[in-house]
Amino acid sequence: MAQQATHSMVASIYRTTAATTSPLAGVVMLYDRVIQELSRTVAALEHKRLDQAFGHLEAATTILRGLCHNLNFDKGGAVAEHMRDTYVRLILSALHSLGKPDAIARFNKLIVAVTDLRDAWADVRVQQAKATAERG
Repeated sequence: MAQQATHSMVASIYRTTAATTSPLAGVVMLYDRVIQELSRTVAALEHKRLDQAFGHLEAATTILRGLCHNLNFDKGGAVAEHMRDTYVRLILSALHSLGKPDAIARFNKLIVAVTDLRDAWADVRVQQAKATAERG
């Protein structure tokens, strides 16, 4: 039941993002949500609430899976392949971290990694907007 709610929530985020923003802005927003869910995972672990930690982890990995499944390999080529590999590593690292003695430290490293990705795509978005403005 909780898994259906998580999938519904993620599907709703995707629909809203796709309808209201540019693709790059949507990706940045989804990274923000992953960071938020991983941060909530850490908070839940700090309070020994494993059920809540799992729910937040599931939401984060569902978003990452959605990003992975929506890559366009025909258009993106090597970049899309690299992003797929990155998403798979992030998902596996996150899932393997839960229940480990150093889980909080592991999740904090994942938050840094996703934040770096988010910031890189936000920079691409800014550069794209500048290039569009210069052409227009």
